[in-house]
Amino acid sequence: MIELGFLGTGGAVATPERDNTALVLNRNGNLVLIDCPGSAAAKIRGLGWDPHKVTALFITHIHPDHVYGLPAFVHGMLDTDGEVSLYGSEETVDFCCDLLDLFHLRKPKNGYRIIPIAVKPGDEFSLGEDFACTALAVRHKPSSLGIQFEWGENPLRFIYSGDTAIHAPLFEFARGVDYLVHDCSVPSRFFRDDSTLSRMHTSARELGEQAQAADINCLIPCHFFGHRAVSAAEIEMEIRKSFEGKLVIPHDLQSIRLVSRICASGEG
Repeated sequence: MIELGFLGTGGAVATPERDNTALVLNRNGNLVLIDCPGSAAAKIRGLGWDPHKVTALFITHIHPDHVYGLPAFVHGMLDTDGEVSLYGSEETVDFCCDLLDLFHLRKPKNGYRIIPIAVKPGDEFSLGEDFACTALAVRHKPSSLGIQFEWGENPLRFIYSGDTAIHAPLFEFARGVDYLVHDCSVPSRFFRDDSTLSRMHTSARELGEQAQAADINCLIPCHFFGHRAVSAAEIEMEIRKSFEGKLVIPHDLQSIRLVSRICASGEG
């Protein structure tokens, strides 16, 4: 069984309702942490899981809201003996290592050892038996990456875009995917007077249109700009103008069980 936990669902400006976006995949008790803003360990415990069970980290890019909590997370794990792989683009991995070195958190004496592994778009790697990953290109920073996880006898595909504007190759790759967690910062009305948004992020209208065209089974919008006075109802309404599949509007410290489209059809 695999579960997806939302440590945060908001954008760069945290609010009382939505902290910075970060995800955790829980595969039979082994955890993969995706992005690492503040208080990651405490939030993992808030989901009822053990942060010491994190076996891999994936950092999508090095904007502060996705990485500033990494030193605190590693520092809190120093009583744990083991190796944890840290994946990201070369720029991201180098930055993370420099950030950890500022606090002397990669010294040989430390039992919690971070193993940096740089990947680029199209690279495939494994997080264990029957647990395949693919790094994906997105439109945000030049060094930003999304990621696909795939596992199971009836392969379940899960994609997380990270922060991104609409990127056609991503949706081509994601065609028919079981779950897509995708940037959905604000409704389209905010894009009319802010050209920067369209270069860096995705509107609810665009996301709904692209997800429908790509036959996404379950769409999970994320990275909401809560400080822009946007309601979940407005996000959902705009997505639903185009998208007819399953839709989950997540909230912080929520977890959901992931089931492949094939298995779900069989259960029906």
